[in-house]
Amino acid sequence: MSHAAFAYLPLASQPDSVSAMKLQLQIIIVSTRPGRVGPSIARWFHEFATRHGKFEPVLVDLADFDLPLYDEPHHPRLQKYTKEHTKRWSASVATGDAYVFVTPEYNFCPPPPFGNALQYLYHEWNYKPCGFVSYGGVSGGMRAVQLEKQLATALKMMPMPEGVAVPMISQHFDAQKNFVTNDLIDSAARVLLDELHKWAQALKPMRAAHQEAVRVSAVG
Repeated sequence: MSHAAFAYLPLASQPDSVSAMKLQLQIIIVSTRPGRVGPSIARWFHEFATRHGKFEPVLVDLADFDLPLYDEPHHPRLQKYTKEHTKRWSASVATGDAYVFVTPEYNFCPPPPFGNALQYLYHEWNYKPCGFVSYGGVSGGMRAVQLEKQLATALKMMPMPEGVAVPMISQHFDAQKNFVTNDLIDSAARVLLDELHKWAQALKPMRAAHQEAVRVSAVG
C-alpha cells in the first residue's frame, strides 16, 4: 500500500462542505509485518465509520512511514524534528481529532511499531480521544490493548473503555481474505464510534487552546 493511498487532506481541501465540518478520525494500522491482516480489518472499519457518518474517517498505515527505531536527537516535546520520516509522521498525526488503532497482540503485548510510532511525538497526540480495534486468538488482542492504553494516557490521549475485540481472527476472513464481520462486532464498532465522537467534541476546546499555546511557545 502506498502512502498516497492513505493520504490525509487538510479540511480546507475537502470537496464536501458537510464533510469539511466533521472531525477527522484516523484509523491507524499498527502492524507492519509482511503477511499482516490489519489492512483488511482497517478497511472494514473505515467503511463502517463512513456509513456511521459522524466523522471524516481517514486510513493511515504505519508501514507507509517506514519509521526506524526512534532516532531523533531532541525530546518530542520540543518538536525540533530533524528526520524527514518524523516530519511526515507529525504532519499526519496532527490533522487527526481522534484515533482508532487497529492492533494485533504479540505475546500478550502490543506490536513493537505501536510504541515506537507513538513515542516519536507528543503534542500532536494531546487532548484527543482514541479507541482500539484489536484482534488475535482467544483474547481478541485485549491484553495488548490494556498496555497500549497506558501509553496513550501518558501522551494525554483519552482511551475509550469501549472497543472492538475480534477473537479467533483466522475465522473471520472469506476466500478473498476480506474481513467478515458479525452483529456483535458491528454493535461494538457503533458504540465505540458514538463514544469517540462525544469525547472528540468535548475535548475540542482543550485541543485548540493547547495548540495555540504550543504555537506561541515556539514563536516566543
